[in-house]
Amino acid sequence: MNYEEEMMIRTEHLSKSYGEKEAVCDLTLEIRRGEIFGLLGPNGAGKTTTTLMLLGLTEPTGGSAYIDGKDCARQAIDVKRMVGYLPDNVGFYSDMTGRENLRFTGQLNGLPSDVTERRMEELLEKVGMTEAADQKAGTYSRGMRQRLGIADVLMKDPKVVIMDEPTRGIDVGAKREIHALLRQLAESGVGVIVVSSELPEVIGVSDRVAVMHEGCLAGFLEGEEVTEENIMKLASGEQLAEKELRQ
Repeated sequence: MNYEEEMMIRTEHLSKSYGEKEAVCDLTLEIRRGEIFGLLGPNGAGKTTTTLMLLGLTEPTGGSAYIDGKDCARQAIDVKRMVGYLPDNVGFYSDMTGRENLRFTGQLNGLPSDVTERRMEELLEKVGMTEAADQKAGTYSRGMRQRLGIADVLMKDPKVVIMDEPTRGIDVGAKREIHALLRQLAESGVGVIVVSSELPEVIGVSDRVAVMHEGCLAGFLEGEEVTEENIMKLASGEQLAEKELRQ
């Protein structure tokens, strides 16, 4: 696999301003296929705006973003077909069952009925929701909604999955299961981005972490560098010395 094929997501000097406020400033990222990439920062750091630009939901003021070679702004429809997005507060039709919600998602994405039914059952089992699939979604706990939400974004077999706070508010056991599922996705070649303001969310699962501070990229951490101390320093705008990154 050459360099271009390996890079699933790429941004080049990506920027977004709202009037005089610069929400994202000169952001350059490269995210590989099969990588779990953490995008971390406090509220207001620019994570949501970056996500919206990657999804093709808002145009950058400057720079560009690409997913699998497609321009996120100019080829937004193609990008939306490739990307599954799980928002922080995932919503479903509360008067429909879990199965009915997933079936509806399959129809929206133009999947043949047999593919929809097969994929739906596979995903319900994978996220541990088979037994609760015939309950109304309005009765689900947050953890159950998160599990169903992951199944929902995987219905169209995306090349990239972007998840905003995927395990917030759920118990430790469910969190481990979701992390294991993200690892399975990455191992199958899917690019996974975990967007969060919470350290445990990204430390436990990410291969690499980009820390944002006031709209700018504060730095990257990888492997043993991904520690709470290093993340807190970058998130506060502090620079890390080279000896700290080697420890």
